[in-house]
Amino acid sequence: MALRSLCYNGYWFCFPLTSPARTLPFGAAMNLRRLSSVSLGHLVIDVLGSSVAMILTALAVPFALSNSEIGLGVMIYQLVGSLTQPYFGWLADRLGGRWLGALGLAWTAAFYWAATFATSYGGLLLLMSLAALGSAAFHPQGAMNASDAGRRRASSATAIFFLLGQTGLALGPMLAGVLLENSGLAGVRILAGAAVPFVFLMAFWLGKPADFATHAAPSSPPSTASDSSSPAASTPASAGSSLRRSVFVAFVLVVALRATAQSGFYGLLPKFLADQGYTPSAYGLMVGIFSIALALGTLGGGLLGDRFSHRTLLIWACLLSTPFAVWMLNSTGPAFVAASALAGLLVGVPHSILVVMAQNLLPKRQGLASGSVLGFMFAAGAAGTGLAGWAADFVGLPLVLLVIALLPLGAGLSAFFLERPHQYASAAMTASVPGD
Repeated sequence: MALRSLCYNGYWFCFPLTSPARTLPFGAAMNLRRLSSVSLGHLVIDVLGSSVAMILTALAVPFALSNSEIGLGVMIYQLVGSLTQPYFGWLADRLGGRWLGALGLAWTAAFYWAATFATSYGGLLLLMSLAALGSAAFHPQGAMNASDAGRRRASSATAIFFLLGQTGLALGPMLAGVLLENSGLAGVRILAGAAVPFVFLMAFWLGKPADFATHAAPSSPPSTASDSSSPAASTPASAGSSLRRSVFVAFVLVVALRATAQSGFYGLLPKFLADQGYTPSAYGLMVGIFSIALALGTLGGGLLGDRFSHRTLLIWACLLSTPFAVWMLNSTGPAFVAASALAGLLVGVPHSILVVMAQNLLPKRQGLASGSVLGFMFAAGAAGTGLAGWAADFVGLPLVLLVIALLPLGAGLSAFFLERPHQYASAAMTASVPGD
């Protein structure tokens, strides 16, 4: 197929002369079996993962857990699942993800089921930490397989993958809340059992590992060292180094602040609502509204990212989410529904954008790229949630959640410094995977 190249701000893109979107139906441009298997697996594994805070909240009374201990439990689960993702991403690049994804889902379901039998806080943390390893194994291969399944629609396919995952994050608290209220911890074991059919689905539908280099773009942009019109060629070395450092700091802040806001609401909002007297099924539904909207925002961000500037989308989504998040914390009834839906929608927009940026940087090592950026997101969110839980014991949970609601404002302001997308993506990968 004939291609034309375009250099924008020092970053090279290749476009087919005839747009595949105009010549192929949506489904014909994708490997729907591969995409469906990893996306449904993502739905199930995130249903389990998002129920961790619900289980901790349900055990707060029998285990006499404080806010800091609930936050610590969520933090440990997320840290174990995030810090090991680059390794599993590296492994996925070599194995293709078929068995890694299926076994990761089976592993998480098994230890999630076992965690419901825990008789102490320490035992619960151990079992949840082991369950998190399965999630860490699943996510890099899932993002890699979804991108490959999309072929020439990689951004849309990746957005669909994350839509199902975010939907799982939304359904988890709602399902767990109903099951906890009616059957206690024995009820949520149903969620673990429901994962079994999807383990076999992934094992069979993924088939043999795909050749991820087939649809990849060139692994590095054409050299522009001799191009006097290139911004890099006209920038002094010291100024370029300073710009890269500032862009790297901005990228870290955008990811960390947005991830902490998302993770903080997932981990602490159930306890905040429980303290106001809501039942598990009620606050599970309320958290679910926020989560469903966040899932739709993740899909919307991926689709909009194909058409508009990533930097512009990050700035406006983050800045606009703050007032709605504050409104959510100070409202009830229909007002809470509206505020949480709008806050979740806007908080979710940057997620797919940041992951696709990382994948574009390492097209032949998408497992490593996905694992690195997702691991960094989850680790930042986990650390922020743990710190927030600790602070809540001293200053109160409402004040801590108010601070969390203001974090996207900082992320949006930081995004103003993301002038060159290829530079902050490169900086992030270098920081996450030293020596790569």
